[in-house]
Amino acid sequence: MTFDLAFAWSILPDLLAGLGVTLEVVVAGFCGAVAIGGAMALLRQCSVGALRVLSKAYIAFFRQTPLLVQLYFLFFALPLSGLTLPAIATGVLGLGLYYGAYIAEAFRGAINDVPAGQWEAARALDFGPLALWRRIILPQAMKPMVPVLGNYLIGMFKETPLLAVITIPELFQAAKQIAGVTYRYNEPYTLMALLFLAISLPTSFIFNYLEKKNRHG
Repeated sequence: MTFDLAFAWSILPDLLAGLGVTLEVVVAGFCGAVAIGGAMALLRQCSVGALRVLSKAYIAFFRQTPLLVQLYFLFFALPLSGLTLPAIATGVLGLGLYYGAYIAEAFRGAINDVPAGQWEAARALDFGPLALWRRIILPQAMKPMVPVLGNYLIGMFKETPLLAVITIPELFQAAKQIAGVTYRYNEPYTLMALLFLAISLPTSFIFNYLEKKNRHG
């Protein structure tokens, strides 16, 4: 097993381009997942039974089926119904839908952990629904969500190699192509692992810092 440093240096720009695509998809997918998760968590609190059932069905479906299968259907099966999305848009949608289901459950747990007295006090003060959520419930529910969201963000980042199956030129796909053309595997896959580490570790530290700040704030 050899590692050619000069060759590794020469392929770094291609890998960084793949990393850029990976980060683009992850950031967009994570924003979508947070929005979907928040919406689904609120629907679980809704007084309309049909909306609660819809939210439960969504969460159950996306949590109980593999992300790879969901990506396959979005990219290969959805066009059969006449709707074709670009590969990157499919990746963003797939990650958002999948992680949105997990984040919805995390939001629901955080909302349920808000003491009942806080709800009762807000109602006693005649807070409307909007003010209740904006000023009382969400600020308290968001604090324990920080480490959870951090874990899901890093988890989403580490699952991006799955996007290679729908032809997105992300980091893993770039490393795979280089290895396929040059028949050298050590350099592209080692650099790929180091780039994943270079993003995941600082992200983890940032969320740990935010968690400690919230705990002592």
